Amino acid sequence: MRHPQATGGADEPVRAAVPETLPAPVLDQGPEAGSGVVREPGAETETGVEPGPGVLPEAVDERDELLAKAVRQVLGTTGAYGAMVYLRSRDHRSLVLLTVAGVPLSIISPFRRIAAAGPLPVAVCFRTGRTIALADTEDAMRRFPQLAVGLPYDFVSACLPVEHGGQRFGVLSVLWPAGVEGAPARESARLDAVAARLGAGLDRLAQAGRLTEPSGDAAVVEVPPPSAPTTRVGLFDWNTTTGALAADALFQEIFGFGPGEFDGTVGCLARRIAPGDVPGFRAAARTAMERGEVLAARVRVLGADGRPYPVELWARVPGAIADGRTHLVGAVLDVRTVTAAAAAVERMREGVFALDPDGLITYANRATEPLLRADRDELVGHHPWEVLPWLADPFYENRYRAALLSQQPTAFLAARPPGGWLAFSLYPDAHGVTGRVVAAESPPGADEPPAAPPPSTAATGVGGTLHLLQLASALTEAVTVRDVCRAVAEEILPAFGGQELAIYTVHEQRLHLVSQSGYPDGFLDGFEGTPLDARVPGAETLSTGTPIFFESVHELAAAYPGLALDEMGAWAFLPLLASGRPVGSCILGFDRPHAFTLEERGLLTGLGGFIAQALERARLYDAEFALARGLQQGLLPHRLPQVPGVRITARYLPGTQGMEIGGDWYDAILTGADLTLVIGDVEGHSVAAAAAMGQLRSAVRAFASGGEPVDQVLGRTNRLLLDLDPGLLASCCLVRLTPADGTVRVARAGHLPPVLRHPDGRAEALYVPGGPLLGVDGAAAYPASELRLRPGSLLALYTDGLVEDPALAIDQGVDRLRAALAHGRSGEDPEELAERLLREVGSTGRVDDVALLLTAYRPATFVDAPGDEG
Repeated sequence: MRHPQATGGADEPVRAAVPETLPAPVLDQGPEAGSGVVREPGAETETGVEPGPGVLPEAVDERDELLAKAVRQVLGTTGAYGAMVYLRSRDHRSLVLLTVAGVPLSIISPFRRIAAAGPLPVAVCFRTGRTIALADTEDAMRRFPQLAVGLPYDFVSACLPVEHGGQRFGVLSVLWPAGVEGAPARESARLDAVAARLGAGLDRLAQAGRLTEPSGDAAVVEVPPPSAPTTRVGLFDWNTTTGALAADALFQEIFGFGPGEFDGTVGCLARRIAPGDVPGFRAAARTAMERGEVLAARVRVLGADGRPYPVELWARVPGAIADGRTHLVGAVLDVRTVTAAAAAVERMREGVFALDPDGLITYANRATEPLLRADRDELVGHHPWEVLPWLADPFYENRYRAALLSQQPTAFLAARPPGGWLAFSLYPDAHGVTGRVVAAESPPGADEPPAAPPPSTAATGVGGTLHLLQLASALTEAVTVRDVCRAVAEEILPAFGGQELAIYTVHEQRLHLVSQSGYPDGFLDGFEGTPLDARVPGAETLSTGTPIFFESVHELAAAYPGLALDEMGAWAFLPLLASGRPVGSCILGFDRPHAFTLEERGLLTGLGGFIAQALERARLYDAEFALARGLQQGLLPHRLPQVPGVRITARYLPGTQGMEIGGDWYDAILTGADLTLVIGDVEGHSVAAAAAMGQLRSAVRAFASGGEPVDQVLGRTNRLLLDLDPGLLASCCLVRLTPADGTVRVARAGHLPPVLRHPDGRAEALYVPGGPLLGVDGAAAYPASELRLRPGSLLALYTDGLVEDPALAIDQGVDRLRAALAHGRSGEDPEELAERLLREVGSTGRVDDVALLLTAYRPATFVDAPGDEG
């Protein structure tokens, strides 16, 4: 990999040809007969280049055929309108979209590459191996806000892991129309079967040494039509010298021939053509012989009732015998249905138009011209928001995207200058959108449309804007400098297909590395402390405030001769500026030459600003948080008492999110021959919560040290909190242990139950009676429950931050802790046990603080029994 030092800156439409020889009729072989896979013209490959010499085209085709079959099975059996398959990238850092059916790639493009470590449903499904189902937009916003930012449309979805034999290859993602209740659960068996077959197929390819990872473009699978085609096509071969006409059965049927009625001559055919059209038919044949082809020659055929109906002839002289010009081969199209439908639409006074899945206008009737004030020739083949400036507002493109992804009709008003309003209605299906437009009255309170629309200044389309917002939302959740750098490395870098990342910040007019990923060991050491005026791209992008892009090694070497390089092939150098001040530089490296599109440059430039703001905010937070956390740590006990026969271990972890400190605390107090264990949690995450925590800890310690029973300790603490009137509530659990005989007295104030592991390895949650939260009712009682510990027992007190999980009920979290304790090995050290519980039970994305207090009861006379699980 080559890479500069880390402080551096940066149609002609395709026409189908008539076959050279007359082919046999193509039969409909069903949705699984072929892949239906086409590659987006001009689309970039995953790395910007074609698959390397080690990747055979047959291997790519074999994999893509397997993926295509899977999405067709989904669409054919589950009622879904869209399906996609993501496969893991070669470095396993990204999930790359390889196959999509029923959803335009232009709309889904912001999600063509997803960070495997990110918070999107596809990534979570891949990491956990669990199916992720979303019922609607509200569900998506609540659970996966970044998805809702990038695709703010209403639809039902499910993501399923694609795996086999312990290996996870990717994710199958499925979409249903908005409002379809229970689709993922109802179709789960079918979806599981498709995902399992796909996983087995990919594993079979992997075992054979075939390609299973992304190596090229995202493939688009054409959706099978919901019904038979409305236009029938018959094939023929006409010998113009002898008059012999070879025709297939469908050709004969279109011309109204019954079994045995066609004698294989052009004369017999001519008798079926309406008399008035025979001269035109012969003229078309002469034109074909002279020019080598005839396109869309229209003639009328006499039906059995004598009424004529239209057909179209398409033919050409085969190239191999063009000099002789004795044959015409081609097709006849029965266009009765299409012609009738088009004529009916043309007669309508309302505007009717059609958009393909990518939003391009494919048809507009005559009435649309005066309404839109544009000729049909100007409209067809373009996006309406491109050719009609007054529709260039992103709102209108968003309405089309919303209709297509929700598969629900939508309507809106648009102001058409000078002076006028139009009402649009959009009716979608998986093949595109049919639109209707009529004149409308001005909505109440609306301003008159402007005489001329303002010029568009948008450099990025709706899709690019949503992509920028989706990636930037990852930064809004980052709190510390470490969080910001991790978000860039795990989400933004993979989203653009990069392999190396370096983030520098400015201190005393020099650049200092704060994060790097993917670089060779020691490569960046020589560039630490680079001055801002140095002649290197990372410094110059910051001093000029302009991003610098290099699409190849040659470009970079020519611009900065002698600059140290590693093995990268392309770079983006982004200035990080916040409020006009230099914050640092961000460098992305790509392992192959990479052509940065205009949209990519715009997105990366915008992201540079978001990264700078996030870094500036995070640096301030880190400084304040270090001070606040130091104050909070000072309120917790610095050491725990030593008691013969008892081993006490405690852990405290701050929440990984949020800008304030919390109110969790623990304590262990010697009261004569007894030991009082305390765990508590003041609601909220603020300085006030931490202050209340300090007061409550002092109060409990004072009351317990006097030897009062545990129920009275909680009662007096409750009344004190009400007298202090901090406006906060608190939970608390007190346990008084008499080591001499193992007697335990427990009192709870709205706190989660202790968990007890018995000497034989069994574990149970002690749901003993308790009272309300502290600070609710001054007359509240807190009953005490008594039990006796056997030697070898272990008692766990904890706060809810340990067992909370958004995907689980709180009781399930407590049970997870119980199971983790029960699975401990014999004689497990409490210190090791505490670390294991934090790993196995706690959530890495916890919002709340965690306090854990473990007490092992092992009198001097106790010896572990052989085979004891506890």
